[in-house]
Amino acid sequence: MLDTSLPTPPRSSAPLLLPRQRLLLRLIPAVTACLLAIGCASPPPVRAPGRSVPSSNIPPLTSEQSNSITIHALGLVGTPYRYGGNSPEGGFDCSGLIGYVYRHSVGQVPPRTVSRMAGFGRPVPMSELRSGDLVLFGSASPTHAGIYVGDGRFVHAPSTGGEVRLDRLDGVYWSRQPTQARRPG
Repeated sequence: MLDTSLPTPPRSSAPLLLPRQRLLLRLIPAVTACLLAIGCASPPPVRAPGRSVPSSNIPPLTSEQSNSITIHALGLVGTPYRYGGNSPEGGFDCSGLIGYVYRHSVGQVPPRTVSRMAGFGRPVPMSELRSGDLVLFGSASPTHAGIYVGDGRFVHAPSTGGEVRLDRLDGVYWSRQPTQARRPG
């Protein structure tokens, strides 16, 4: 006798995704589509790592570079915070995170301190933010910074004992902080 029943699919043993993982998975198709759309564009020359470049000599970021910065920053979510840290192995503080992402994504080396980042690139109205822009928090001299990744969200290394995370600019705490944006180039 011939068995004509359909086999039952195996049950998945994959663990449930955490909210952060679901968010990253939702962003992947959009970022992939952007990268595919601009895949034939040739990037500008990459600056030598380890050398800071005056902001007036930095070419504007291409869409491809902005996407690269965004993907790299999102990939570091969950890395431990460490004051003075500037690597995934040793942890990050906020300016170390920005320096690492920019250096490894587009070959640019922003200033090491947040207060000096206030002069990096050019100012951008908050209404014109795009992925890869820097967001700086604080009044006259900023004291904290992150990388804008779109949809009102930014990646940053917030404080001792914490980890690199994704937050909303319109969140209860961050919406009350004086904020400015900078765009390299």
